[in-house]
Amino acid sequence: MAKKSISEIVKGIALPIVAEAGCELVDVEFVKEGSNWFLRVYIDKPEGVSLEDCENVSRPLNNKIDELDPISHEFFLEVSSPGLERPLKKTEDFAKAIGSIVEIRLFKAVDNIKQFEGELVSYDENHLTIKTEDEKSYQFKLEDIAKAKKVFKF
Repeated sequence: MAKKSISEIVKGIALPIVAEAGCELVDVEFVKEGSNWFLRVYIDKPEGVSLEDCENVSRPLNNKIDELDPISHEFFLEVSSPGLERPLKKTEDFAKAIGSIVEIRLFKAVDNIKQFEGELVSYDENHLTIKTEDEKSYQFKLEDIAKAKKVFKF
């Protein structure tokens, strides 16, 4: 089974479990690091995610995955908060991030650059606009964005 399809299957399994725990499902990743496979489930809630929240998702999710067996080989299940530099995937994520510093990675380079960082100044269902430190504005089509995340500067 392809990595993407495993992530999609697990999202479907995880959604009701995460909702029952009073959290939001942010993302699911199925990645290989070295010789090990990791299934990472990122959850969030307005007041922040506790260890107890992670346990309340991890145990029933692990049981359901064992029952349905969508993954044919060994893996490690990790349930955690997305952290300060959370990925931006859904409309709500981008809307909440307006005014924040974001990092945008593109599928194809623009002006020989594939990665941009700046303040997210606007967003709609087709485009987003960022303003970089040097006050340049860039507008990107959402379909051209490979990855977007908030950036936290100390």
